[in-house]
Amino acid sequence: MKQLLFTVMSVMIFISCAQTQTKDIGIQVGSKQKKSANEAVATFGEGCFWHTEIVFQSLTGVRDAVSGYAGGTTKNPDYEKVSEGNTGHAEVVNVYYDPSMVSYQVLVQAFFASQDPTSVNRQGNDVGTQYRSIAFYRNEKEKESIETEIKRLNDSKKYPDKIATQVVPFTNFYTAEDYHQEYISIHPENPYVQNVSIPDFRRFRSEFKGNFKGK
Repeated sequence: MKQLLFTVMSVMIFISCAQTQTKDIGIQVGSKQKKSANEAVATFGEGCFWHTEIVFQSLTGVRDAVSGYAGGTTKNPDYEKVSEGNTGHAEVVNVYYDPSMVSYQVLVQAFFASQDPTSVNRQGNDVGTQYRSIAFYRNEKEKESIETEIKRLNDSKKYPDKIATQVVPFTNFYTAEDYHQEYISIHPENPYVQNVSIPDFRRFRSEFKGNFKGK
């Protein structure tokens, strides 16, 4: 009984420390308040949507980032089907933001800065078409913003390979299951979160010259 109590207490302490860690590095959760009249939506995919969520929610002017699926042909996909790689969908987030506080161009820059955009159908150890780098545009101005940033990055020779990000028109977004939403904030003790998500986010925060919440 004492051993069981010690184990439970150890787990609780670890979770508490992990939660403190996520707060210390600026991980933000989305706001579920009703959107404002001038709120806009942008859709990006850059590997695991748990990671993409916290990237965009860390930026001032972003109200929420909702995990979901887009870019495929299957209607109403679920995580299991998308994971099989047969739906054509990628793991993405819908980013709800105030254009008067953060521009679409800054979101695009954050998108490219928080991933390896030269990697095809994978990010790190996450492999499959569902993890491809993909940016959706809703109008020609957004398309131009994405393509301008791709050209800038290619011309800068920042990466040895060309940008592999798909640039496609937005069609449909399917919200992911509830257990995927705010996953990192709710499950900071998860080994993937500790060893992949948080280190990647730390790198993004240290390198990206954006206006972060809490600063």
